[in-house]
Amino acid sequence: QVQLVESGGGLVQAGGSLRLSCAASGRTFSNYSVGWFRQAPGKERDFVAAIGWSAGNIYYADSVKGRSTISRDNSKNTVYLQMNSLKPEETAVYYCAARPGVASILVYRYDTWGQGTQVIVSS
Repeated sequence: QVQLVESGGGLVQAGGSLRLSCAASGRTFSNYSVGWFRQAPGKERDFVAAIGWSAGNIYYADSVKGRSTISRDNSKNTVYLQMNSLKPEETAVYYCAARPGVASILVYRYDTWGQGTQVIVSS
């Protein structure tokens, strides 16, 4: 398995941008697809974006499409999520997750998770 560590969260004003990073260690990261999810207090964990092991398949939630970009650098074992025009309702803990094989938008398809990074968007 791989181990995942998220970073890049913080406090940002509405309309601002953040770039989250998901750094992996362990097994061959390039064989894994990675998804980003977020969970606000009292709510379910929701899909944000996902990228396939070769970056050939990329998916976005409708709520972030056009404002966010997921990318990966397998030489650095890192996946990035660039988020622009952030909204207060996007305040949440953001998690990255990995799975061997194809990317998925479904939480239960992922078996390896990071600890999360907090994003707070102030109005």
